[in-house]
Amino acid sequence: MTTLATADLGELLQLLPVQRAGAALLLAAVGLPVIGVVIVGLDIMPVRFAMMHVALLGIAVGLLTGLDPMLCALVACALAGAGVAPLARTPDGLSGAMGLLMSLAIAAALLVLAVSGVNASGAFALLWGSILSVGTPDLVVLGVLAVAVPGLFWWRRREIGLLLYDRELALCSGVPVRVLTAALLVLVAVAVAGAIKLTGALLVDALTLLPALAARRLGSSLKSITLWAVGIGVTVNLTGFLLALWLDWPPGPVLVLTAGAVVLAVHSLPERRISSWRAPASVSLPSSH
Repeated sequence: MTTLATADLGELLQLLPVQRAGAALLLAAVGLPVIGVVIVGLDIMPVRFAMMHVALLGIAVGLLTGLDPMLCALVACALAGAGVAPLARTPDGLSGAMGLLMSLAIAAALLVLAVSGVNASGAFALLWGSILSVGTPDLVVLGVLAVAVPGLFWWRRREIGLLLYDRELALCSGVPVRVLTAALLVLVAVAVAGAIKLTGALLVDALTLLPALAARRLGSSLKSITLWAVGIGVTVNLTGFLLALWLDWPPGPVLVLTAGAVVLAVHSLPERRISSWRAPASVSLPSSH
């Protein structure tokens, strides 16, 4: 029985849609867990829900205008991330701005769908994802994120570390907080939209937030937390996807359960030290002298 299942898995891995899905998950594992580190560091957990609603609005507009729905979703999320940045003058303001954005976006999406008479089934299919329908444009978006997100972290690692550690300290240290926050919010927004097709809007945490939650327990600095997040993301994505193929189960829920199991396992380990999430993030910052 096991041999038969292994043979079936080997045949599935030879199919082009399966190979594209696997490539998409690998690319996602490089950039999206880093986005999770930003979400945790800036304490903007509602951002995932806000961008899900914004993506739904973008898809509704795409269905209405005849443009590519996912492209419209990406553009809408990027504009929303940039637009909400001026409201994020304080850490508390970030969460409040996301709540406002979520409410406005879902209201506008429902209005567009109702007034236009467009079949809403295509828009709401976003909630469940369709990993085997990943195409070349999706791979391009994930590939750009896989380069841009780690690249920005490496290029501006000191400024990002200060921002995640303490916003006021970053301001006093000459960090362009507003510009950097806006850039991070745009990346977060686009990353969430890019991940939606892989797991569905309801399960996007498997690719973003859960690896970061596990990594912050294992890492002792912003650099190590980021590397742990990427490593956990790659492990979870590959293991969950292969397990889903082998068992013939939907990949999205399997990825979430796999990531959740890793988070629980990591948090069951004895804690080596008592420290806050933000405090270790500053340990690796280079001296300004």
